Amino acid sequence: MVAVVSPDGRCIFANASFENVLGLSRRSVQRGSLFDWFVDAGTLRETVAAVAANEFSTSRMETLLRRPGPTGGDALPVHAIVTQMDGTPHVLLELVEVEQQTRQDREERALDRAKANKELIRNLAHEIKNPLGGIRGAAQLLEMEVESRALTEYTQVIINEADRLQALVDRLLAPHRKPHVVSDVNIHEVCERVRSLIMAEFPRGLVVERDYDVSIPDFRGDREQLIQAVLNIAHNAAQALSERIAAGDAVITLRTRIARQVTLGKQRYRLALELHIQDNGPGVPESIREHIFYPLVSGREGGRGWGSRWRRPSCSNTRARSNARANRAGRCSRS
Repeated sequence: MVAVVSPDGRCIFANASFENVLGLSRRSVQRGSLFDWFVDAGTLRETVAAVAANEFSTSRMETLLRRPGPTGGDALPVHAIVTQMDGTPHVLLELVEVEQQTRQDREERALDRAKANKELIRNLAHEIKNPLGGIRGAAQLLEMEVESRALTEYTQVIINEADRLQALVDRLLAPHRKPHVVSDVNIHEVCERVRSLIMAEFPRGLVVERDYDVSIPDFRGDREQLIQAVLNIAHNAAQALSERIAAGDAVITLRTRIARQVTLGKQRYRLALELHIQDNGPGVPESIREHIFYPLVSGREGGRGWGSRWRRPSCSNTRARSNARANRAGRCSRS
């Protein structure tokens, strides 16, 4: 929310976000003093006058914005930033919702932790992989030397377990090695692909509903990785609905929306895709809710929490384990 204010509080300009929050037209906002829209305007009045008088170039403060329009009379906690404007006595007033700022800070911290965790896992996988080749090679040489059939079985155990660990390490390193294939992506084609795969594995007792905003345009992205990420989350949702599937009333909803003026990773986007994968299950356990995107965290018995890849269902019931969250210039949530 941005406004240009004169030293006496007269509103010269207010952007659309400011109007929407107040629930008033721009003409109504400009008609009176901007200080009238704050619960305790004394400190803000002094700050605006001081910045306009060049006592300091910028100032920040916490205040309460009064909303007298159709939005109701509840005061909105905001972080106010008052800044000088070159060549004019007016000042620039920027308001950021405290809740929004807190959410942005939390998301930035989570993004930094995710990057650090990925790098940690990658380095750990490399450290594990290096001695595996030596262990397997030594076991093969030992197998050539021993004559006892029983001892040969032991060397085979070593070789097979080394191969299994090798496959695990390769799976951990796969996302870092696979190059991104960027192309035009239609999010609803992705959702329909995921829906068909989920319905193929859970043909009875589960309904996958669509709630699409068909006006969303194509965007540039990695289609296959997006399908994989959305599929992992949807499959997790289906697994969490096991009791409701047995009762025949399980529902997963795929919802797409346009979000405006979204900040992701310290970068502001005018338009963003908001993708929700919502189920009517028990939800994420309270005990792990704050740590759900950490490595090795899982709320499911037997779950490993490192996002192993889901495969197309066959005659046997394939299980996937993932706590992945996907976004590309947008947010993807499971609630």
